[in-house]
Amino acid sequence: MSTNLAKWIFILGTVISGVILLALTVDTQRQMAALTHSDQLSPQVVAGKHAFERYNCNDCHTILGFGGYYAPDLTKVYKRIGADGIKTTVANPDVVFASSWRKMPQQHVKPEEIDELVAFFKWVSEIDNHDWPPQDRNAGISRTAMRAVVGGMNLGPALFKEKGCIGCHTIDGAGGSIGPVLDHVGAKMSAEQIEKFIKDPASVRPGAKMPAQKGLTKDEYHQLAKYLGGLK
Repeated sequence: MSTNLAKWIFILGTVISGVILLALTVDTQRQMAALTHSDQLSPQVVAGKHAFERYNCNDCHTILGFGGYYAPDLTKVYKRIGADGIKTTVANPDVVFASSWRKMPQQHVKPEEIDELVAFFKWVSEIDNHDWPPQDRNAGISRTAMRAVVGGMNLGPALFKEKGCIGCHTIDGAGGSIGPVLDHVGAKMSAEQIEKFIKDPASVRPGAKMPAQKGLTKDEYHQLAKYLGGLK
């Protein structure tokens, strides 16, 4: 290959790559309003973003790919634990994480600021981020669950790990210490009671600190409860 031909290949390759990059950028910008639901950016949502920044939440948490990795990602936290779960955690982290070595500090966030944070997290959760971060995927059966089924494993333990239950609860010596040990939970509650508790803890036990788990499919609720109900 001659030097002149190599030069033209380089130039054409650079120009074509630049055109493709520019086209993709323009297309992304064109879809930005629809992807982010910018029409729903209310004053309360904006105030929530300011509160998120004011209390330096990004120092520990990531959101939309930005922030620290010490604490859980908050991109889809609204869909995971709902408004009540967010309010309880922000207002009383010292109670929610009382038995955990990794504690969220008490920031003394004002009630109106907590409402603003909820509005902000709700708006962020509705952004079409093309299924990222992947741990927040909630459509159909999850990849881990699918691997469990294909491998002939019990679906319940796979869901217990993937859905984050293991972060708060311990089974057979493995897991977190925020919530109760679940080794013998099936001796205390039936699978039906457990399923109801997972969906809405307060409806079974008023004042329960555990937030409602909203990111599971109907079958995943059933399989997880069935697994826990068998622990006796």
